[in-house]
Amino acid sequence: MEDLFRLYNEWAGCAPQNVEQLPGAGSNRTYYRFTSSEGKTLIGVKGTSREENEAFIYLSGHFGRCGLSVPQIVAVSAGRLCYLQSDLGRLSLFDALAGGRGRGGSYNEEERMLLRRTIAELPRIQFADIENLDFGRCYPISSMDKTSVFFDLNYFKYCFLKSTGLDFNEVRLQRDFEAMCADLLDDEERHAFQYRDFQARNVMLNEEGRPYFIDYQGGRRGPVEYDVASFLWQASARYPSALREELIQVYADAARSFTNMDEVRFKERMRLFVLFRTLQVLGAYGFRGFFERKKYFLDSIEPAIRNLRGLLAEGACPYPYLYELLSRMTELPGFCTESAERPLAGEGGEKKEKVAASEPVAACGRASVSKYDGKGPLVVRVFSFSYRKGIPEDTSGNGGGYVFDCRSTHNPGRYESYKKLTGLDEPVIRFLEEDGEILTFLESVYKLADTHVERYMKRGFTDLMFAFGCTGGQHRSVYSAQHLAEHLAARFGIEIHVFHREQGIRQILPSRKG
Repeated sequence: MEDLFRLYNEWAGCAPQNVEQLPGAGSNRTYYRFTSSEGKTLIGVKGTSREENEAFIYLSGHFGRCGLSVPQIVAVSAGRLCYLQSDLGRLSLFDALAGGRGRGGSYNEEERMLLRRTIAELPRIQFADIENLDFGRCYPISSMDKTSVFFDLNYFKYCFLKSTGLDFNEVRLQRDFEAMCADLLDDEERHAFQYRDFQARNVMLNEEGRPYFIDYQGGRRGPVEYDVASFLWQASARYPSALREELIQVYADAARSFTNMDEVRFKERMRLFVLFRTLQVLGAYGFRGFFERKKYFLDSIEPAIRNLRGLLAEGACPYPYLYELLSRMTELPGFCTESAERPLAGEGGEKKEKVAASEPVAACGRASVSKYDGKGPLVVRVFSFSYRKGIPEDTSGNGGGYVFDCRSTHNPGRYESYKKLTGLDEPVIRFLEEDGEILTFLESVYKLADTHVERYMKRGFTDLMFAFGCTGGQHRSVYSAQHLAEHLAARFGIEIHVFHREQGIRQILPSRKG
């Protein structure tokens, strides 16, 4: 921080009036919003990789000279580990599309307009003054080549596929991987700048809804189809097929201004890149989910598997053994998750609950999920609440249960971008899990709750209450209550009632004991 403050002071000639640390992203960079006494803001970035910073700074300069909508770098430290960039605001495309995701992939016309506008800008980045772009300054490699393709395929193999416990022939798989690699890198003369991580989280929107682009420091020379696949088959987006087709056409029409687009070949190759990208993200979800136990990534596995299932049904995998292996993998019990949605009791039925109907995907290839057949039927009630409004009353007549205080953990409510969200919203979930304090807290809660629930079931008790409190009953307590409820439902298969008191939300996770 000292280097970053020093850089700001040197650039502005005075200290900032206010400093706000921004939520962490997937990288190892830290971000701060500096506000001057006049109310003007800049983003300060502190990285750990000089080469990665250099790539972002160079690419930002190149794109800026081409008139593209990217942040302007205004100052760089002597050691190249810190820099200041223009502030693009707080609203990302991902946040702007939250309503469509919440409606199960039903995007309204305003949301579709944002998607069309964004993907129409992609060719400008890919082909911007390509003759004068020095790919040698890209990080960590200059182009998508055989080494980078196998890095991603092996990421999937070792961090996801092997974690499922599925038996497979590595020699036969390697042969199909080699065939896929050759097909991906075919037509090399048509390669341009590959954004690499072109997704809704890396697009910021200004007040007029104009998209600005960030986090392209991993870009390299490569096939342009990869970026379209990354954007349209993002696991959590659930874009309908018709919308995807429309956006692919928007991209193709825009790309014709820069290159001689063979639309038929482009669309044929798209399916292969969607398959490749899906395997690559499953590798990331496996590592961050199965091994690091981060719930956001575990939750992303099911929609990614759903995408993969659809690709296989469409014939997008022309490699016989890989097709057979992926087909078997998608049919593993841990991935055959289905959910039903129904209106919540209360609050006008506008909010919906998701009712789990099978084992969590995190259990696949890991420790098995225990099932207990107690005398029951035990019903567990889980509350979130604000200490300002008092501890929830126990109406069962049994005299209470467990009350856990979440206020010792990092509070997302301190940050402006989370103040209108709750612990059920993905940005808050991501913040809490990347911070990690709430996960350590819940590890102890799970151990205590598991022992207590198992004992209650064996003794034939019928009611048990858990309650989680925080300052406002909005972020940490909601996250903790929801996760304990889902944990107990998955582990014991009993009926769980969830009450997020301050949010007016009630849910029932039904018993699986029939």
